[in-house]
Amino acid sequence: MDQEAVKSEHERGSAGRFGAGLPRISDGQLLFLQHMLFHMKPLPEGGSRVAIIMNGSPLFTGGAGSGESEIRRWILENDWLEALVALPEQLFYNTGIATYVWVLTNRKAPKRRGKVQLINATSFWVPMRKSLGDKRRTIPPQKAAKIVEILRSFSEGEYSKIFLTTQFGYRHITVERPLRLNFQASPERIERARSERAFQRLAESKKRNPEVKAQEEELGRRQQERIFDMLQSMPDTLFKDRPSFERALKEAAISHGIKLDAQLKKAILNALSERDDTAEICRDKKGNPEPDPSLRDTENIPLSESVEDFFEREVKPHVPDAWIDESKRDPKDGEIGIVGYEINFNRYFYTYTPPRPLEEIEVDIEKVEHEIMEMLHEMGI
Repeated sequence: MDQEAVKSEHERGSAGRFGAGLPRISDGQLLFLQHMLFHMKPLPEGGSRVAIIMNGSPLFTGGAGSGESEIRRWILENDWLEALVALPEQLFYNTGIATYVWVLTNRKAPKRRGKVQLINATSFWVPMRKSLGDKRRTIPPQKAAKIVEILRSFSEGEYSKIFLTTQFGYRHITVERPLRLNFQASPERIERARSERAFQRLAESKKRNPEVKAQEEELGRRQQERIFDMLQSMPDTLFKDRPSFERALKEAAISHGIKLDAQLKKAILNALSERDDTAEICRDKKGNPEPDPSLRDTENIPLSESVEDFFEREVKPHVPDAWIDESKRDPKDGEIGIVGYEINFNRYFYTYTPPRPLEEIEVDIEKVEHEIMEMLHEMGI
């Protein structure tokens, strides 16, 4: 009931509350956020400021094109996100997970336009004298005032970083590599053909009349055997290119009086082929290289970078035969790659901690080994 109502509201587009997108059914936080933004006063009426506490999933859940990503895109491209404040863990009674305050407004000050402030307030807490369920910490008034001060100052520092809204966006592209196959009518590969669905269907009938059904299935089994006899008659030659093998297959079929439809031919090619980096590239009827699904990869390219420049710099040197699938374009701007938005908060405040010197680790290991030997000696071992 609720799900249908939400979908109906979404279908209204910008006239409804959920026109930006629908998150997964198990997490309604972004639905509530859209509801709040929908009820903001227009700027001519003074505008509004919204604050909501949510867990971390709305920041990054869902890849490019997903409902969650599209909602984040809608918020950031409308320049409504003013700040994100990371709160300490263990603040709430029924959960100890990390939470964040989203501060949104449609009346940003000029200096804040096109920018988002991230505030790391995870250390702004004191322990409670007595725990309440998972709630073991609290933010005292002086630390809360410090958070507000950082927000108002809108300057970078130990606990504050400022980013352009576009820095959270990226284009998700699909990188293809060519399909390379060799072909051989070997006994092992011919046996694989028996499991192909196109061959199995030959001996199946949808007729209801038992007698007719049995006749059709028997004819199908005979057809199967004729095809396998044909394959077994082919020379056990390893073909490194598909056109040569297709010609050999066609000659064998003609000599055996067998007509292979497209599905049977595809099944044979599939069964008698194996991937081979030294084989020729398989091409379609237009001469374009066919992609190999097993080698397919993806890249997330920052919106600030050119897709072509990134591809030439980061991909081509490692896989020279790769290309971008240009058919996958963003439905809104029509450019190559699906636009996505995510805010990986921890990445922006990550502090590198160098590993301990190897000498210290060796000393600790020797100490543990000495303790183990002493224990074994006491046990008489």
